[in-house]
Amino acid sequence: MANIRELDPSASPLDYFGYELRRRREAAGMRLADLGSAIFCTGSLIGQIETAKKVPTREFAERADAALMTDGCFSRLVGLVLRSQLPSWFQAYAEMEAKATYISTYQAQVVYGLLQTEAYARAVLGAPQPDNLDELVGARLERQRLLGKKHPPVVWVVLDEAVLYRPMGSREVMREQLAHLLSFRDQRRLKIQVLPFSAGQHPGLPGAFNLLRFDDHPDIAYTEDFIQGHMTANPDAVSEGWLHYDQLRASALSVRDSAELIAHVMEERYADESTAEGRDVA
Repeated sequence: MANIRELDPSASPLDYFGYELRRRREAAGMRLADLGSAIFCTGSLIGQIETAKKVPTREFAERADAALMTDGCFSRLVGLVLRSQLPSWFQAYAEMEAKATYISTYQAQVVYGLLQTEAYARAVLGAPQPDNLDELVGARLERQRLLGKKHPPVVWVVLDEAVLYRPMGSREVMREQLAHLLSFRDQRRLKIQVLPFSAGQHPGLPGAFNLLRFDDHPDIAYTEDFIQGHMTANPDAVSEGWLHYDQLRASALSVRDSAELIAHVMEERYADESTAEGRDVA
């Protein structure tokens, strides 16, 4: 008989997910292969998740709920599982971000994480060549679910113009990413501005930063260095952050002009090769 690894459900969200999956599957009288067939995956994958060797995706959790008739149990739990895959120093910020009613961010190098496509996120997160890239990408996409809440936060994003030109992945990846940014142009609660090169020196030169505002909690400022993130509610630091952010917004292009610039870069720099070749011939 196979030696089945017994999980401690209190060890981590991933262990709890695996423990519950096995318990619910066995209660339903299903073998690994039976459940795999029901949710279009292999029995081996089911076994890896049940032993906490593999991190489930949200799609997997939703299919498991449907097959085992668990009333959304795994769909609710998978958010905790994916969040636990974030770097430990980032998890506290992610929890506060999910509670914020107003998010302001300045990004100098890459598109803000909440607005990244899956392919772009994979290119960004894959740069250091981590062993758990799939899990990191899944965790980032899970963070983005807060934009789809019934009452989502107001999000204001200022992107340095360099972000539009810095290639992440292929030309197709960048085109898809810029098109994704343009998809937000008519949203009331999410605004994107581009800080043009012509702005010259500005308060964002030290690097990216985020500001979070809450209904019942002091504002928070967040920055990162090469090693970890730094979150503070110190009134002086937060006040200085808002002052810098107001100056960045004032120096940035309008929301409308920003969208026009994004569209221009998308077509001129990342056009489909067939389209670009046709234009060259013409």
